Amino acid sequence: MCIIVVLPNNIKTTWYTGKMITYYTDGSASPNPGPGGFSVIRDGKPHIVGGEPAEETTNIRMEGLAIKAALEDADGEECQIYTDSEFWINVITKWAFGWQAKGWKKKGGEIKNLDIVQDVFPLHQQSKAELIWVRGHEGDEGNEMADEWANKARKMGLMAPQKVE
Repeated sequence: MCIIVVLPNNIKTTWYTGKMITYYTDGSASPNPGPGGFSVIRDGKPHIVGGEPAEETTNIRMEGLAIKAALEDADGEECQIYTDSEFWINVITKWAFGWQAKGWKKKGGEIKNLDIVQDVFPLHQQSKAELIWVRGHEGDEGNEMADEWANKARKMGLMAPQKVE
């Protein structure tokens, strides 16, 4: 359960009761575009890795697949998903509403990674997930671990998401 208190000056404070799942997600492609990997860290431990070996895979695709994997793993439970991808936070929380209303079209051309957008957008809408941006490569322990495991997944040439044992 989430309790949001609005303090003077419209400052919001959030308290969570019960067990809150914390995810960190990241994606990697090298070269970009090139083979890619992604990772999901759950409650401080590597939890899911996956990727795409396709030559046209990008870092952005991998970031999106990582968020998708975290949302699927949460399965409707309250969670916080930390990502260093402002792009995907904007896609999921701002832009996809308009794109969907226009039949998955946007001004200026095609929607890149539409397959992932069409999967992750409804997952987020039906979830109890809060997407939180964290600056990448700035020493955040969860983000650094997600980055490390995304690179491992890329180097292993993984395809389908799999749990880390």
